[in-house]
This record gives sequence, C-alpha cells and structure tokens, in this order.
Amino acid sequence: MSIYLNKDSKVIVQGITGGEGTKHTALMLKAGTNIVGGVNARKAGTTVAHKDANGGDVELPVFGSVTEAMEKTGADVSVAFVPPKFAKDAAIEAIDAGIGLLVVITEGIPVQDSAKFFNYAQQKTSADGKPVTRIIGPNCPGIITPGEALAGITPANITGKGPIGLVSKSGTLTYQMMYELRDLGFSTSIGIGGDPVIGTTHIDALEAFEADPETEAIVMIGEIGGDAEERAAAFIKDNVTKPVVGYVAGFTAPEGKTMGHAGAIVSGSSGTAEAKKEALEAAGVKVGKTPSETAKLLREVYKGGGSKAEGLVDKVKGVFKKD
Repeated sequence: MSIYLNKDSKVIVQGITGGEGTKHTALMLKAGTNIVGGVNARKAGTTVAHKDANGGDVELPVFGSVTEAMEKTGADVSVAFVPPKFAKDAAIEAIDAGIGLLVVITEGIPVQDSAKFFNYAQQKTSADGKPVTRIIGPNCPGIITPGEALAGITPANITGKGPIGLVSKSGTLTYQMMYELRDLGFSTSIGIGGDPVIGTTHIDALEAFEADPETEAIVMIGEIGGDAEERAAAFIKDNVTKPVVGYVAGFTAPEGKTMGHAGAIVSGSSGTAEAKKEALEAAGVKVGKTPSETAKLLREVYKGGGSKAEGLVDKVKGVFKKD
C-alpha cells in the first residue's frame, strides 16, 4: 500500500520539453513511474524520446492541454515543471481538467499566486465535498512510493519499499531521513514544501498514513515558522495510533530572519523550533535533536511495534548495534 501515488498511477508532466522537465522525466521513468505523456501547448502533436525503467525506448506524446492529455491517456497525476511566472496558470489548467493529484515542484512562485490556485482547487469539489485535485507543493521534492512510482525530484535510489511513512517540509532532510532509514524502507515519502501557502499539509499526510495498513511508523519533519507543527501535534494526539517521531529544523535560527524556505521565519516565541518540539512531545511524539538522532528514535519506537515490526528489526539488528 501507499498514499496518493502507486504503480497504477498514470502520470503526465507539465513542461515535459523544458530543461528540468526533460531531466526529471528521465529520472522518473527510471524509477518505474508510468509516465504517459506531457503538456506543452507550443509543441502539441510532437513526441519526446526517453528510456523506460528497463532501458527500452519510449516515445511520449506531447499534448496541448492537461484536458487533452487526460482524455487521451487516462492520466490522474500531473507533475509541474514550469517557470514561476507560468505556475499559477499551469496549476489552474490542471485543476480545471480535474486531475486527481497535482505535484508542483517549482520554487519561487509568488505567494499570492500559490494562494490563488490553492483556493481555486478548494472550490472544485466532488460529490463528497472534497477538492477534486490534491495539490502537493509548491517548492517541494514531490512524492515517492519506492519501487513503484516517483512524481517529483526525490532520488529514487536512496531506499526501497518498507513500513515507514515520511512527511517533510524540507527536501534535503527528506533525502537524508530516507538514507538514514534505508535498511527499513518506506511506504511513501512526501515532501510538502516550506512555502507559506502549500497544498497538502502534515495533517493530511498523517491522516493518510494512519489509514494505510502497510505504514507501521511515521517520521514527521518540520521547521521553524508558522504553526503547522503545533497543529499536527494536536492532530496526532487525537487521531494517530501509530508510532510517530519528529525533527524540527532551525533551533539556532535568529529571530526575525527568513531562513531557507519563505515560510521559515520566527516572530517572538511564535514558530520557534523549541515551541514546536514541546508541542510534539506533549502529544507523545519523540523529537530528535538531529536527523540521525531522529532516525535512531524511530528505530527504538518501531522495534516495539508488534510482531511484524520485530521481525523486520531482526533482519537489521547489525545496524541497531552500530547505533
């Protein structure tokens, strides 16, 4: 099992003919992703040549719109590799087409543009009242279900499939945590991005991991700024039964300065790493001081996670001894 993305997902790439789109389409195909085409209105009707996961030649069609791509291929996921000034229009086009999952990789999108297409997505609902399009990002590494599919830029060779779910604001910390726990493996790893306005939140991912029977423990990575981690802590306390460990980046960040992500800014005591750590620990989440310590904490809580977990731990007991 996984959340949001699996081997059956049919993926299109908005901006497939651009530099980033070309490079990462190749890497996503190599990871096994079922990419069925791309979108570039100026190059509609052409094809782009790539290699599939087995090294075979593949010609991917380029469509004039997301709607056409979905009609011709049955696509249900789009990954947007478009420049910041075109990102809002690309997102709205995908939302209008009714794509199920939209992964916006682009960094540097104006906050007002992100707010507009996020709010637009909230208005396009299905019969159950939920938005038709789930947005991941912007300014994120995307989502990977190891061994099945990658929608984004996460290196697919870090780890294999396993029982750990990961949700993170930071791209590089996502990669490090996946590497730290590569012997256990991941059900799905999702980088939600650190901008002030994002689509999928920590809470969304936590809820999905809690419902996923193959996810047995969860790692949550946050950072300074805002109150997303505090809200996630409250959600964990009331709704999550699986073991959760956390890491909050930014303990040494100076007050009032934006650090890295646009949303990573501390004002007074609000949004500090210490406040987030305290909120998480109050909800029963063990919080590491470093990514490596967080990985060690995950091993400790997962080790006592039941017979299936204990069986996996036995396989990697050499690693535990090293820790």
